[in-house]
Amino acid sequence: MNSSPLLTEDEITTGLARLTGWRRQGEMITRTAEAADFPTAIRVVAEVAEVAEGMDHHPDIDIRWRRLTFALTTHSADGVTDLDLRLAARIDQALDRQV
Repeated sequence: MNSSPLLTEDEITTGLARLTGWRRQGEMITRTAEAADFPTAIRVVAEVAEVAEGMDHHPDIDIRWRRLTFALTTHSADGVTDLDLRLAARIDQALDRQV
């Protein structure tokens, strides 16, 4: 996994303001979104998996029928880093295309 320094509170707040629907939850950022149906939700997850693999930074993903919850943290840094914000932006793009 890539290592990246922890962001300050101000950097996290500023980064979240540029994203859609993400919020701080402890030492991670999360977003929940609904797809039109289960197959669409799975397509979103497949697209996110490709992006995450390319970044070598992987989200926790919870799938409940058509409801997706993404959670991002950089485990090696014990908190939120730029990697999390960059992956969150890519997840937003995947959701925009599929949902």
